[in-house]
Amino acid sequence: VVIAELVLFSVDQEHYFQDKYLFYRFLDDEQEDAPLPTEEEKKECDEELQDTLLLLSQIGPDALMRMILRKLPGHRTVDDLEIIYEELLHIKALSHLSTTVKRELAGVLIFESHATAGTVLFNQGEEGTSWYIILKGSVNVVIYGKGVVCTLHEGDDFGKLALVNDAPRAASIVLREDNCHFLRVDKEDFNRILRDVEANTVRLKEHEQDVLVLEKISTGNRVSNQGSIQPQCKYTVMSGTPEKILEHFLETMRLESTFNETSDSALDDFVLMHCVFMPNNQLCPALMAPDTYHAQPSQGNEQEKLDYALNNKRRVTRLVLQWTSMYGDLLQEDDAAMAFLEEFYVSVSDDSRMTPALREQLIELEKVLKQNSEEAKASQKKHRVLLRQFSIGDERLQKRQPIRGTDEILFKVYCIDHTYTTIRVPVAASVKEVISAVADKLGSGEDLILVKMSSAGEKMVLKPNDVSVFTTLSVNGRLFVCPRNQFDSLTPLPEQEGPSTGTTGTFELMSSKDLAYQMTVYDWELFNCVYELELIHHTFGRHIFKKTTANLDLFLRRFNELQFWVVTEICLCSQLSKRVQLLKKFIKIAAHCKEYKNLNSFFAIIMGLSNVAVSRLTQTWEKLPSKFKKLYSEFESLMDPSRNHRAYRLTVAKLDPPIIPFMPLLIKDMTFTHEGNKTFIDNLVNFEKMRMIANTVRTVRYCRSQPFNPDAALVNKNHQDVRSYIRQLNVIDNQRTLSQLSHRLEPRRS
Repeated sequence: VVIAELVLFSVDQEHYFQDKYLFYRFLDDEQEDAPLPTEEEKKECDEELQDTLLLLSQIGPDALMRMILRKLPGHRTVDDLEIIYEELLHIKALSHLSTTVKRELAGVLIFESHATAGTVLFNQGEEGTSWYIILKGSVNVVIYGKGVVCTLHEGDDFGKLALVNDAPRAASIVLREDNCHFLRVDKEDFNRILRDVEANTVRLKEHEQDVLVLEKISTGNRVSNQGSIQPQCKYTVMSGTPEKILEHFLETMRLESTFNETSDSALDDFVLMHCVFMPNNQLCPALMAPDTYHAQPSQGNEQEKLDYALNNKRRVTRLVLQWTSMYGDLLQEDDAAMAFLEEFYVSVSDDSRMTPALREQLIELEKVLKQNSEEAKASQKKHRVLLRQFSIGDERLQKRQPIRGTDEILFKVYCIDHTYTTIRVPVAASVKEVISAVADKLGSGEDLILVKMSSAGEKMVLKPNDVSVFTTLSVNGRLFVCPRNQFDSLTPLPEQEGPSTGTTGTFELMSSKDLAYQMTVYDWELFNCVYELELIHHTFGRHIFKKTTANLDLFLRRFNELQFWVVTEICLCSQLSKRVQLLKKFIKIAAHCKEYKNLNSFFAIIMGLSNVAVSRLTQTWEKLPSKFKKLYSEFESLMDPSRNHRAYRLTVAKLDPPIIPFMPLLIKDMTFTHEGNKTFIDNLVNFEKMRMIANTVRTVRYCRSQPFNPDAALVNKNHQDVRSYIRQLNVIDNQRTLSQLSHRLEPRRS
């Protein structure tokens, strides 16, 4: 588990168990319930954290990181270690390591810098004493007789092979540029971490094969009744078969907590991520299997067996309740899941007659089943066309409701001569289904392909198993259908070019605060419609799950739309004085968006102002008042991508919900975790990866944990005009066109 690439050596110190009952008894004996922190301890911890964040925001993320890393490992505080650990989460070379290993590394990493290109870090043939990670700069890998064989850059690592194999250096490392920064782990610390992790690994085996791997981690200390300090620990799942992971969470579930409590994050990880490794068509039968809901222990007296059986049924029921809470109305799209829910309800209902302890859960289960059944029947009676084109018409003026895969959409598919046919299909329809619907309308289906075309003329043939294709179009993108041999003849529609005149006349009459407010109201509607599961489907590939990510797609597209709106309005404004006023207005709107904690729109506007078509307008920027230049500079610093957007992350950490986060960065984090870690290791589910992705999803949950309540005092008499304007933006999304407009406004100086 964990060390994947780093270690292949004896595991004599591990614990092995062939019997699951002995296994869980061992876990119970090894750990005690950790006491909850007092309110005073929580307050003190929060104050320390705020002080650290304040310092960090004042001196800059890079400076503080260097300062912390230059401290001797033994002198680093708990806050220091947490900041280093957060940094390590985003280093490519460490992405496959477990949370425990990263936390261990945070305590031993040493900062090392070299000023001059050509400096030799070590030579081929020397003894391996350290492992290096590149924090800044690049190095050449040189082998005698071959010269430079490759170049390593920021995020890469080198030197660990000699430590793992206890062998001489296989190559020389030479600095490729000046001012290179490294993180260094010395051999002694490297080997100790590997030994510690293996010593704390616990494995359950069946037929001599690992089926569940746990890691024992420290959770701090507690004071016993006798006054002595005792270390606390718990076991976390690192990997396992889907069935054994499910079994583990049922065995260790805390019955005193309710299904909607978030304290049991490990169980929440399973419920969130099971669709990746144990989809509903496997989970539902497993929950109804004789050795799950109706499980009977092989040991103990009659009363112990009865208690175990009852508690097991309560645990399974609680997991089902948490599962239904997570899926919500998406369950209605899954016939097998609804059938399981009805069957499970009957079983619990029968058992509750004999066992009063199940009756409270039965009431909750009945509510869920009734709600889903009624909504499913209602949706069968009326198939609603959700939106036309998702971007045109009065539909955008209505309050947004979540889109489901079974909902239908009416949209246009264009032919090579720019005529079109209108089809009606489910939102989650595959490309094959869309082509079939078009072929029926056209009366011909001979070797047709479906093509996604941007306003710039970029074309992409969609694969037959791609789903929900319309929602993934670019802002002015369109779908075309044609015979495969006519692909090269496809051209964009005139309507894809976007507007030829700006809306300055309308725009300048609206206050910046009103615009930011209505923008936030609309963005919150879009954000609040995104199902948590859409983030997972988007990361692993919606075609794998055959599920739509329509709500997430539209929210992400809104970001691009706002960004191009800023560029479009400025590039279509021919008067210099009005362009300066536009710059001021957009900066003020961004400031209000930040005030409303709408960081998605805030970033979109600032990125629009940073677009090369706007940033090159030197005459316009020169006339911008200095206070606006300073404000814009401050906003740009929040967009600084160094240290994986640390400046932004620290800003968000200080905010209370409701928050509209910078969604493209959350998607990037999930993609980084997915691509940097295998889903299965040695045929076992890499649950550490599931945990990391679930943590990012919980960021979205936290941002929405408080309702967004529009302030009626901010709604002025012309709010309907502002609302309509914000929801029906018309933009140019062709970067070449925007650059041409920009050069017409201010030709390049000779």
